[in-house]
Amino acid sequence: MKAMERWFNVGKIVNTHGIRGEVRVISRTDFPEERYKKGNKLYIFRERDTEPIEVTVKSHRVHKSFDLLSFEGYDSINDVERFKGAMLKVPESQLGELAEGEYYFHEIIGCTVVTEGGETIGAVKEILTPGANDVWVVRREDGSEALIPYIDEVVLHVDPDRKTIIIRPMEGLLE
Repeated sequence: MKAMERWFNVGKIVNTHGIRGEVRVISRTDFPEERYKKGNKLYIFRERDTEPIEVTVKSHRVHKSFDLLSFEGYDSINDVERFKGAMLKVPESQLGELAEGEYYFHEIIGCTVVTEGGETIGAVKEILTPGANDVWVVRREDGSEALIPYIDEVVLHVDPDRKTIIIRPMEGLLE
């Protein structure tokens, strides 16, 4: 791993689950099914550590609104208790190429959203993943929020390099 490599959050370990070494994770990743695949490498960043702890995913399942993970070599609650509150991350080198029209969360968050008529709506502050399509939460200048569905009828152009998104507002979308 290169010393200056950028790291991207995958999730936060919020608790242990059961006695067999599972941890409960609140995910912050675009592709949990890919990140948590058996055999994948993740890195645990604890506040007091100077180096991350590399772990290999042994199992993944979803329980309620959490992702439950276990790691190879960490087979009991005693092994993983120390990970509570830690962040799971991956290095930039582990990010794969995406298909056209797909973006990583970090590429979208912070982008300025503008209508096709040139009106600035605000900046994307977070991404919700409720089901059929993602919803981009845009913070307006007045502090209110607009919810922009990531669908072809609304999102016309995304330029992550210039940090801009052009949309065509549907009726009632920006009210």
